[in-house]
Amino acid sequence: MAKVTIVGAGNVGATAAHIIASKNLADVVMVDVAEGLPQGKALDMMHMRSVEKFTVSVSGSNDYEATAGSDIVVITAGIARKPGMTREDLLGVNAGIMRSVIDQAIKYSPEAVYICVTNPLDVMTYLAYQESGLPAKRLMGMGGVLDSSRLSFAVCEKLGCDPADVRAWAVGAHGEGMVCWPRLTTVAGQSIVDLLSPEEVDEVVARCVKGGAEVVAHLKTGSAYYAPGASIAKMVEAILTDSDEILSVCAHLDGQYGIDDLYMNVPVRLGKGGVEEVVEFELTDEELADLQRSADSVRKGLDALPAKSE
Repeated sequence: MAKVTIVGAGNVGATAAHIIASKNLADVVMVDVAEGLPQGKALDMMHMRSVEKFTVSVSGSNDYEATAGSDIVVITAGIARKPGMTREDLLGVNAGIMRSVIDQAIKYSPEAVYICVTNPLDVMTYLAYQESGLPAKRLMGMGGVLDSSRLSFAVCEKLGCDPADVRAWAVGAHGEGMVCWPRLTTVAGQSIVDLLSPEEVDEVVARCVKGGAEVVAHLKTGSAYYAPGASIAKMVEAILTDSDEILSVCAHLDGQYGIDDLYMNVPVRLGKGGVEEVVEFELTDEELADLQRSADSVRKGLDALPAKSE
């Protein structure tokens, strides 16, 4: 049985663990610094095993030794956004957390595929890449799956269509620098630019870009976790089943789309090795320029990254 470690047993991590277990994808270990939190949530999930009829195990620990030999390590640890905060406001605190997590997790699971979820996503994923020394294909971030799901929701709200018929693409930075590709976003194979007016297209794009902030504004004391948890589980499933599915994932670019040595959301083919391929869609000059501007916003975040304290 495959083994997935989730670092951080807060709402996002626990929701991902719940969905992974419910799909019977892998044994799950939740690790958290808070004593009792991962153990209690894991036990609660095991109590529902006979209801959900899954056979995998969910366990909790405060010790990374329990994570040894994981196939996938998901890092959700970090402080969440509060109203009025941007993802970039989280930079200083979460950089320290990411460095600590990577240093400990890599000791026990050096061959795992790593998925970063901590915000600001693109910067934290690049930091994990630098810190870990892992090959780029085995380290990625979860952002594009979530952003694309929000774009899909906005399209469905506007058109009343079946979510199964929508193929939505949100790429670039996970944040205000996000880029949506309306021309390539389809409903039953038909581009939304042919189904919606230009004003309506602008509306669904804005709904996508502001989707996370909209949730935060409602909750007031936290940020989204159901959709992020499901997005993590989707990526875990694609890797463990070697699906070769093309998803929007925060991956390392090495010249693709004219962008070099940067992590940001782009279409990739996911399989058992992690990012099997960065898929380059044929873009218009405007779409490519938007993506490269988004890359510039990620570079600004990297420039603001605090140096590692000795």
